[in-house]
Amino acid sequence: MDQTSAPLPEAVAKNLQEFVDIAQKTIASDLRSIVLFGSAAEGRLRATSDVNVLVVLGAWNPARMDALRDPLRNAQAAIGLSAMFVMESELPAAMDAFAVKFSDILRRQRVLCGKDPFTGLKVSRQAEITRLRQVLLNLLLRMRERYLLTSLREEQAAHVVAQVAGPLRTSAATLLELAGKTADSPKAALEAIVRELPGDGWGDVLATLSQAREGASLAKGVAPNTLLRLVELAAAMHDRAAKIA
Repeated sequence: MDQTSAPLPEAVAKNLQEFVDIAQKTIASDLRSIVLFGSAAEGRLRATSDVNVLVVLGAWNPARMDALRDPLRNAQAAIGLSAMFVMESELPAAMDAFAVKFSDILRRQRVLCGKDPFTGLKVSRQAEITRLRQVLLNLLLRMRERYLLTSLREEQAAHVVAQVAGPLRTSAATLLELAGKTADSPKAALEAIVRELPGDGWGDVLATLSQAREGASLAKGVAPNTLLRLVELAAAMHDRAAKIA
């Protein structure tokens, strides 16, 4: 396993390697590569983070794939493994259809086995713009509903805050990238976006977002108020995305 960035926690690394080994054995020649992406790939795994992998296949062979059912369930239970299975031939279409996700994968990835599936591939700018607008609008609509449903229930509101941290940060990184800028991480990208917003208290909002993401308990009243500010943030980001040419 590639260890060019910060190492994973021992239990995560062990269970992940076991899954990779079993996949190589069971899928055999149908397996092209397994790519770790997201916070685990950049060495910033949090208590609420999934361990995300992209499994690239040459063919979907149920007889072989069935042998991976229990290992996948076990890894999901043990380390929160989330696997995306894609055919090698589907990658270009998937990258355009899910441009924000794949832009993030390209920024934060480790090839665990096989070849680099992204050699010679890139996300088109227009697909990235279109998908970013869709992602932010969908996030905004869902967050408004979540606020109404959870703001009277502190723990539920805190859970929603933790859930939206990833999409907001990834979208911020894409916003900067489309403007010809970069950041060290999606978290830093969101910080850069927020610095340009009017109003006060954004530093506290981001601090609370990080606390929720890391599974920390929030003081009474903080989660609902933070969620309301995040609705405002998502709206501002969507407005910014709508102006990109």
